[in-house]
Amino acid sequence: MKIVIGGQVEKKAIESLVKEIDPSIETVIKSDVEASIAIKTGQADYYLGACHTGGGGALAMAIAIIGKDKCETVSMPGRKPKGENIIGAVNDGKVAFGFTGDHMETAVPMILKAIKNK
Repeated sequence: MKIVIGGQVEKKAIESLVKEIDPSIETVIKSDVEASIAIKTGQADYYLGACHTGGGGALAMAIAIIGKDKCETVSMPGRKPKGENIIGAVNDGKVAFGFTGDHMETAVPMILKAIKNK
């Protein structure tokens, strides 16, 4: 599995967290545009991105390039990630996930677990 990491904040920390959870996952940090194109062209399987709102800077380019139907905001300020929502998003075919930087410690493990259990 290959995950591209975009978004506006915490890119290296997200990559470290993914590697800590599962060292077999290939990760690449890219700009939002490059990461979204990698998903669209099949060069990567999933996109993770963080920003301060969970949707804007984390997913704007992904929404524009791969489509809103493939993207999911899993957390926002004041709205923590919920496992059941993430599982539903993965099962619905979402491949790009945005969250707030302060929720990455919760969101990333939930996203990876949902992907692995798909």
